[in-house]
Amino acid sequence: MARRRRYWTSAIIPSNSMALVAAAAPSHTSVVFLLLHIYLLLFSPAAAITFHKPKFDPTDASILCSGGASASSGTIKLTNAHYGIEVSRVVYGDDIPLWSSATGKLSDFATRFSFSIDAGSGYPSGVAFFLAPVGFQAPENSAGGYMGLYNYTDRVHPRARKQVVHVEFDYFVNPSWDPPFRHVGMNINSLASKVVAPWNSGPRPGGSVMVDINYTVSTHNLTVFWVYENGRNSSLWYVIDLKEVLPERVMVGFSATSNDYSGEQELLSWDFHSNLEMRNTGRERNFRNTKMIGLVAIAAIAIAAFVFLQMRRKRGGVNKGMNLLSMTDEFSRGAGPRKFSYTDLVSATNNFSLDRKLGEGGFGAVYRGCLSDSGMPVAVKRISRGSRQGIKEYTTEVMIISRLRHRNLVQLIGWCHEKGELLLVYQFMSNGSLDSHLFGENSSLPWPERYNIALGLASSLLYLHEEWEQCVVHRDIKAANVMLDSGFNVKLGDFGLARLVDHELGPQTTRLAGTIGYMSPEYISTGRASKESDVYSFGVVCLEIATGRRVVDYIEDGLEMCLVEWVWELYGNGNHSVTIDKRLVNFDEREAECLIVVGLWCAHPDSCQRASIRQAIQVLNFESPFPRLPEKRPFPVFDKAASCESSDEPLLSYSTTDCDSI
Repeated sequence: MARRRRYWTSAIIPSNSMALVAAAAPSHTSVVFLLLHIYLLLFSPAAAITFHKPKFDPTDASILCSGGASASSGTIKLTNAHYGIEVSRVVYGDDIPLWSSATGKLSDFATRFSFSIDAGSGYPSGVAFFLAPVGFQAPENSAGGYMGLYNYTDRVHPRARKQVVHVEFDYFVNPSWDPPFRHVGMNINSLASKVVAPWNSGPRPGGSVMVDINYTVSTHNLTVFWVYENGRNSSLWYVIDLKEVLPERVMVGFSATSNDYSGEQELLSWDFHSNLEMRNTGRERNFRNTKMIGLVAIAAIAIAAFVFLQMRRKRGGVNKGMNLLSMTDEFSRGAGPRKFSYTDLVSATNNFSLDRKLGEGGFGAVYRGCLSDSGMPVAVKRISRGSRQGIKEYTTEVMIISRLRHRNLVQLIGWCHEKGELLLVYQFMSNGSLDSHLFGENSSLPWPERYNIALGLASSLLYLHEEWEQCVVHRDIKAANVMLDSGFNVKLGDFGLARLVDHELGPQTTRLAGTIGYMSPEYISTGRASKESDVYSFGVVCLEIATGRRVVDYIEDGLEMCLVEWVWELYGNGNHSVTIDKRLVNFDEREAECLIVVGLWCAHPDSCQRASIRQAIQVLNFESPFPRLPEKRPFPVFDKAASCESSDEPLLSYSTTDCDSI
């Protein structure tokens, strides 16, 4: 049974408060107070939509079937095993508020559904979950590969404002627009997918697929996770502002088509939740004029507040942009990294010549240099000019890493911001980065060095997470950021994305940042960076160290495959030894198994089931027994709660049998 929750916001302004606002001299607080109460007057009530359909009742009026779709025996037949061409649709009966033009707010939403495809000897097109304008009808001649959402005209003359977003489970390959394999794709106003992933493990005849699709406003991230009955799972994500693509209210549902003999496709269950606070349409029509007057008033007050704050800044207020002078003052306080002149660093790097270039990352390039006054070899990072994010990375790196002292962290020697340049000076690492040794064609690290590198990296994380005065969440742990000195000792570097968190507080919601493959499922979905998301990245690096393979690699039959998924599958079959790097002639089998187990434990899809970094170290040192891991990789489980201990109600949280068996 669908239920619509309503949350009412108070629109009462105490008379004494209004008197204070009117009588007091203009202040930032009073402006904010007045804006807040005008907002409360204009925007109430609020609503959230949630429904739960573990099975389907033919008499349920909230689920609308059309075309070849029909409810029977608790499921909905999308297509039947017969000859014929038709479009089948299942949609929720009420429209869904997605965003509000009045507030500019966009809704999070989460949906979970399960379906089955029994191809038999046929060629089913697949199933698509879609969001479209209310009343959207299937175009003419949209059966077959058009998924009931597009037709030939749309393909030849695409319309920029068609306003359809869909996630497709495409069983039949159409060479004109599909990749050359069965796939899961995310599509925006087009038959051609923006991102795709191979649909490698199609369900067995009669088997089911469980799917989670989530949209997170804070990161604008649309994610899809899917898992089969055999436990194998995959994921896909795409960053998009749905406000730019879809109307305020949408219809949601499923589309499937038959094309000659198509086999059977069934929808087995469907849950949905959205949380947009939005006024109902009746009040919106009745108070449209009032709203316009209110918006004008808000604009006037906002302008007044802006002028007031600008005057305050001119009178000596703090400039939040932190100009170069204030940066210099801040960086120069106390002992630590010193200020270099631009001339010194130009001389040290031979004017940043190409033959001194060690590598290049997202925010700039790194050059080998030699300080003229001491002869010390250094690495100089040159932040890309004009990069706003680069400025933030620069200040973050100096402010955080300059205060850290640990044998397994790269030492920041100095900094420079002159002549439009942002430069960071580090101790030089003669053996470069870990990835060059793991994945280089002509290099292979011996096993003892590999195991010590894993221990050293774990030690650096223990210091960051638990031993320093504040918790430091690194957010970009990967093989390329693990540096090695002349003795192959670990030095973790690149703190440009790091965040400081009080030990008592939970994870912070941030803009999504990091490297694909190393980011945990819950971080991708919610944008909450935490110690647990760092531990996930550490687990992936452990698996890279043991296997000598990249996080996404060509592993089976020339297909790209997730390293964690591949290792977990072989581990569950008792064949973890097959995953060890073939270039290793001699290695300690007990340590190899330990590194694999710790890597999988830390890369567990459920953040609450992961090891802490301290627990991981204890197992790596054989001070604690191996954890018991499920044979099949569990389905990702995450929510909006700040931490595993939080009692806040999750947006939508599920677990599988595999998760419960841990």
